[in-house]
Amino acid sequence: MSLINTQVQPFKTQAFHNGKFIDVTEQSLKGKWSVLIFMPAAFTFNCPTEVEDAADSYAEFQKLGTEVYIVTTDTHFSHKVWHETSPAVGKAKFPLVGDPTHQLTNAFGVHIPEEGLSLRGTFVINPDGVIKTLEIHSNEIARDVSETLRKLKAAQYTAAHPNEVCPAKWNEGEKTLAPSLDLVGKI
Repeated sequence: MSLINTQVQPFKTQAFHNGKFIDVTEQSLKGKWSVLIFMPAAFTFNCPTEVEDAADSYAEFQKLGTEVYIVTTDTHFSHKVWHETSPAVGKAKFPLVGDPTHQLTNAFGVHIPEEGLSLRGTFVINPDGVIKTLEIHSNEIARDVSETLRKLKAAQYTAAHPNEVCPAKWNEGEKTLAPSLDLVGKI
């Protein structure tokens, strides 16, 4: 069963965020848009490139009223040291979430049981805690956060305009479609 349009299940974990340890729960995701970016583990070679990519675009996420959460199967203690020792990860101003019990990776369908790690998964969640987009793929392929931003903007647009849809390659400001019988067979 797909997680699309389902409610994020209750959870509680800890994160390293701006020099402090904080609790993160499903309630943390409520009231604003959220993007959860799952990665296999801290102190790897590919994951810091993705953290840096998200950090470089964090101001744009913030303008969109969205919080970013990086999630790995490590502890929040590991994330503190990762943040302090990696120049790329050190740019992160968003929570680095630990999931050592695999509660989150299992709930979001990205857990690799035989490795105790996570697949690369990206989830856009609306202010009601409902999953609107998801992307999961193999760990050797890092993501481009510009595509996550495009999907976030599309999800926000369609939430504000429920009678419209965003066509392929839609970007903010471009034309949308209003589904109707008149369009069937004409596109």
